[in-house]
Amino acid sequence: MLSHVSIGVRDLAAARRFYDAVLGTLGYRCLYPMDEAAGYGADTPQFWLNASPSPVPPDPHSGLHICFDAASEAAVQAFHAAGLAHGGTDNGKPGLRPEYHAGYYAAFLIDPDGYRIEAYFNKG
Repeated sequence: MLSHVSIGVRDLAAARRFYDAVLGTLGYRCLYPMDEAAGYGADTPQFWLNASPSPVPPDPHSGLHICFDAASEAAVQAFHAAGLAHGGTDNGKPGLRPEYHAGYYAAFLIDPDGYRIEAYFNKG
């Protein structure tokens, strides 16, 4: 359904360091590094960072979050660890979330700009 998602960030270089680390654990990389933007994906860019003087203000009650596919439980765990090591905040440790469905294995972070992100693996 979606082709890509873009988010605004105040400091593109800092956001790149964070997302290079966390998305790298999931097999994604920066495919389009530009002066004012960066596009991430496996083969085509599907997640974009855009330098912005006024990104969306963090709001933990907004319902906004971005979920990335993971290939394994280990990848979810590595995503979470990399996020914490690169300036992210824990928003849910790696583990099963049976309230979503029986095989839902995920971890949740808040990135340095306040966006809520998730890595998900279907153990199903």
